[in-house]
Parts: sequence; C-alpha cells; structure tokens
Amino acid sequence: MKLHGSMYVKEDTLHIGGVSCVELSKKYSTPLYVLDEKLVRENCREYIKHFKVNENNNKVAYAGKAFLPLYMCKIISEENLYLDVVSGGELYTANKAKFPMERILFHGNNKTLDEIKMGIELGVGIFVVDNLYELELIEKICKEKNKVQKIYFRITPGIEAHTHDYIKTGQVDSKFGFGLINKELYNAIEKLYRYKNVELVGLHAHIGSQIFDVKAYMEEVEVMMKLVKEIQEKYNIYLKEIDLGGGIGVYYTKEDNPKPIKEFCEAIIKMAQKVCERIGINLPKLVIEPGRSIVANAGSTLYTIGSIKDIKDVRTYVSIDGGMTDNIRPSLYHARYECSIVNKMNDKELNKVTVAGKCCESGDILITNTKIMDIKSDDILITTSTGAYGYSMASNYNKIPKPAVVSVMNGKDILICKRQSYEDMINLELNF
Repeated sequence: MKLHGSMYVKEDTLHIGGVSCVELSKKYSTPLYVLDEKLVRENCREYIKHFKVNENNNKVAYAGKAFLPLYMCKIISEENLYLDVVSGGELYTANKAKFPMERILFHGNNKTLDEIKMGIELGVGIFVVDNLYELELIEKICKEKNKVQKIYFRITPGIEAHTHDYIKTGQVDSKFGFGLINKELYNAIEKLYRYKNVELVGLHAHIGSQIFDVKAYMEEVEVMMKLVKEIQEKYNIYLKEIDLGGGIGVYYTKEDNPKPIKEFCEAIIKMAQKVCERIGINLPKLVIEPGRSIVANAGSTLYTIGSIKDIKDVRTYVSIDGGMTDNIRPSLYHARYECSIVNKMNDKELNKVTVAGKCCESGDILITNTKIMDIKSDDILITTSTGAYGYSMASNYNKIPKPAVVSVMNGKDILICKRQSYEDMINLELNF
C-alpha cells in the first residue's frame, strides 16, 4: 500500500498526521474517515502557486462535491481558493461556514427556482448557466430584485476524455451545458441582447474526471479560446474568464500514473498563452476546478474486521463494519483501492483476500483479490485515497448510520463530523 502525505510507519503501526491509526480507531470507533489536513493544504498551495493565481489573477475553485463539510469550507477559505457548489445544500453549507459568497461558482444542470433565488439573494459571485430555462429564471429573478448577476455559459466542447463512461462530461452526448454543433450556445448569446440583468463574463467546460492525459486539456483550451475569439468578433462580447473545469486524475492503485499538479497547471497556462497569441486575442483569466486531486489522497477510511469466510480453492472473504454505504464507488463503477492492516504494516503481504462490506447486497465488495498480511477478526483495516466521494456520497442504505470524520495534523486529531446515531438517522421520519 502506498503511503500518502503525512503517513508514516512507527513500530509496525501506521500514523497519519502524527496520530496513530490504532488510537484513532479506539477513540472514535469505526468506520472512520480520516483527513490528512496538511496534505489538503499543501495541494491547495500547489494549485495556487503553479496556476499563477497571484501573478496572472487566475482562479482555483475547489469542487465542493468531492467533500464539503463546514470544516472543509474553512480550509478552502483560508487557503484563498474559490468554491464550486452544485446544489442548494452545498451553498447553504458554504454560507453557514461564512465562506465569501463572491468567491462561489454555482453549477448544476437543473437548478431549482428556490436554489436560484437563494444564490441571487446570498450574492453568489458566478452562476454557471447550463441551459435556456435557467438563463430565463435568473434574468426574471434579478429583474424583480433589481440586481445584475454575473454568469458563465457552460458548453459541451465535444472532447472525449479517456476515463470511465459515468464520469465523462465533455462529449457531445451529455446532459450538461450548451452544445456547439446544434447552435444552442449561439441562441443563448443572442438572448442576452434582450436581457439586462445578466452579464456574461466567461465560458465554462468540464471534460470529465480522473483524467491522466494532459492532451485532453490541450484540446479543451484550443476549443475554448477559439470560441472566445468567435464570440468577440460575431457579438462584440469580450469574455474576461475561461473556466476549464477540473478532473485531474489521482493515484488509487499502482495501475494509476498521475502527473503532478505542477505539470497540468503549467501545460494549461502555456497552451492558453500560445493559442491566444496565435489567434490574436488577449489572454482571459483562467479558472480551474480541482476537487478529487485536492482531497482524494488526503482521505482514508478505517474499518474493523469482523467475520472471515474461507471458501476452499475459491476465495477468502474478509468482512468489514462498513462498505458501500460509506464508499459507493467500487459498487457504482468498479473503482479500485489499496488497503492494509494498520498495526501490521511491516508484515509481509502473503494472503489473497476479498474485502466485503456488511450490506445485504452481493455487490457490496470493496476490494477484490488483494494481497494483505495475516488478518484476524478485530484487526483494523485501512483503505487509502477515500477523501473524495466517500463521505459526500455516503448513504443510510440498510439503515446504517454514516461514519464520523476526523482531521489530523501535527499530532492532533479534531472531530469535524460526528458519527450519525440511530436517532439522527430517523429524525425526519414520522411515527404514527
């Protein structure tokens, strides 16, 4: 198992942020999400530095859907990132955390009337407009409130990124954004001549997630900058910002070969400068929206081993006290992870096992056929790189409460999300 961030082994025991994983499991019970805060902050600073935020006034917006408790909003705010939200709930969380509203980008392909009103009333910086329906609602509400709202238009650039089908978004056949081949974008721009309460300041595109190939972003930059020139010449609209989305891939298993944040950032900036110079336009401010690449490797999940079922000549099932309710990704699209036993880190990995969740589903398998050290009931197992889309996609399926989350740094642990109790879980249900 690869060690990330502040992980280290001391006397056979895994530590994160200077804190023993064995002690964390005793103190907070399991399943337990553990956040390496130092690594989160380091990743934020890598983006700020290499995306030239201070030099070029570019923007880095954290994609909140990856992981967005109140405490994460605090970290992102302190590290001077913007925040990308995709729902009223994420916006509400940001507001409760006192995140600066002017640094929020509000995404979503079907924002409700209430969500749009909420965003406008709170003073969201940018609405990323996905369709004509939304554009009309924003104009209507802003007119009633005598406000002008800055917007981006989200487009589908027609780029096929090499990733899982469920997390591709930039291709022509997508539920997101205005298409180019059917003139949807141009129809939307023409409506702006009649709309006085929206201001188009930029374009947005997102080509997918868990992308390792820098070339996909080079294609995106080319498409977007040519659009900037076309809109400038055809409509006399000078776009100030271009948002290239996120999706930079991270390490989950040794089959993954992610590139450093620096390489992606520098390649994007260099390509944007090159294209703008070639086609004769000023370089707009660039925006990027990393989520997974900031928080994924900074998160881990601790579990307690329960039953062990050895089917002779077939497989050995090792069952944990969590599963698809705290990490749906393996069941959803066959995501792969690495694991280990936190108090046997120096033991040899000689046993092949399948790590199974506790849900009443045959598909609740966390890791299939992985090699691990000698394993017994009550051992503490860790899966790494669960910081993105673990807690944020957790559910109460089978009436299983959601785990707690702790942040660790400099030898200290802080509870940032309480463990859900049974009473919490049924709090909204009515008993007749």
